[in-house]
Amino acid sequence: MQLYFIRHGETAWSLSGQHTGVTDIPLTAHGEEEAQELDPWLRKIKFALVLTSPRERARQTCALAGLSALAKIEPDLSEWDYGDYEGRLSADIHKERPEWNVFQDGCPHGETPEEVSDRADRVITRLQALKGNVALFSHGQFGRALAARWIGLSLTEGRHFALSAASLSILGHEASHPKTPVIVLWNAVPALLSAASETTQR
Repeated sequence: MQLYFIRHGETAWSLSGQHTGVTDIPLTAHGEEEAQELDPWLRKIKFALVLTSPRERARQTCALAGLSALAKIEPDLSEWDYGDYEGRLSADIHKERPEWNVFQDGCPHGETPEEVSDRADRVITRLQALKGNVALFSHGQFGRALAARWIGLSLTEGRHFALSAASLSILGHEASHPKTPVIVLWNAVPALLSAASETTQR
């Protein structure tokens, strides 16, 4: 079983850097283009299951990437609930709390790291019982949390996994040690996928 994790395309708030959790905003025109560019790569893969966050930006990305017909809504794939920090910039938050990091501190009146870790663990536990490829359309901070938990790290280590808009990452297992979870691919955007394909074909 391999997990194909797709972060949604660009939104106005991802472009500005505003924390976007429960706010349901759509993709920008550029974000729609980014999502469409994933289609040629994902259509080559046979998926046993496709799950998407209930947020519009994730569902749009799933549809534009050509997988909406197979998709089911999974609330546990939702982005971090930023509570009082919803819509705010990290730079502004740091003026009040210079050492603040969501992976360590969570958000006032939002989710704690422990709560997000529990959500990631629920997703992993559910999917580990399956066989085949699974596509997950979700969000940046949650994807980083999921990657950390997949390889057995504490959620706080998710701070080290950058995720670009409309990126593809693959979580799987070591071929010679099938019980060992590994990160097979991380933060690949269509332009990098195309470059890798061209290099392989030379």
